[in-house]
Amino acid sequence: MNERSVKHDTFVVERTYSAAPARVFAAWADPQIKAHWFPKAAEFEFQVGGREVNHGSHNGAVYTFDALYLDIIPGERIVYSYIMDRDQTRISASLATVEFKAAGKTTKLTYTEQGVYLDDEDKPQFRLEGMNILLDTLGQTFKAE
Repeated sequence: MNERSVKHDTFVVERTYSAAPARVFAAWADPQIKAHWFPKAAEFEFQVGGREVNHGSHNGAVYTFDALYLDIIPGERIVYSYIMDRDQTRISASLATVEFKAAGKTTKLTYTEQGVYLDDEDKPQFRLEGMNILLDTLGQTFKAE
């Protein structure tokens, strides 16, 4: 086992999507739409105080994303905290904010994550890379329409 440690990091990712804020927001709020770009939820209760739990595998390990929704303003913002586990090991805890701003006929999405990476089991650059992939995949859902 690695020596105990904590690494803090904050990153911001911005995207502009060719859809109105209500449609981009719905891609986060509706589990059927969200499953097109984010791992399908085992549990999905999109409301303040609700949870979202997803499980996925990578290189033989099972990863669990366990989120708690803290603030939701339809079409404007989502704030949630989440923990990430690899098998039975807690690898991180994060606070994420998703903001949706109208920009003409498009939406500017700003995703901010403040993360705590535990015991060198996860790295901020891995999370940033993963979020970039997810947000690019989200963008594909609007191009397919």
